[in-house]
Amino acid sequence: MSDNLVVYSTDKGRIKPKEAQLSRDKGDGIIRIQRQTSGRKGKGVCVISGFDLDDSQLSKLAAELKKRCGCGGSIKDETIEIQGDKRDLLKTLLEEKGFKVKLAGG
Repeated sequence: MSDNLVVYSTDKGRIKPKEAQLSRDKGDGIIRIQRQTSGRKGKGVCVISGFDLDDSQLSKLAAELKKRCGCGGSIKDETIEIQGDKRDLLKTLLEEKGFKVKLAGG
């Protein structure tokens, strides 16, 4: 049985076979910015989704947005989270970069 696949590793947790891993969905060309407070003890964050970028481009964009907004943030599940309610500033910054941006309710 030399064809055994590693199903679980203490280093990385559960490992999915290569064909079972999901590929990134392509966006519809519209970047959506929404404010969320749920699960954050009342602290608001702006969640930016709809990017059609690879991981390195997304992390560079997130770093630039955090720097320009003067706040923290992170990348989770192919979305960028920016701390605080900075929807208008984020919309302006993303439109300057050529993205089509829509403010979503939230």
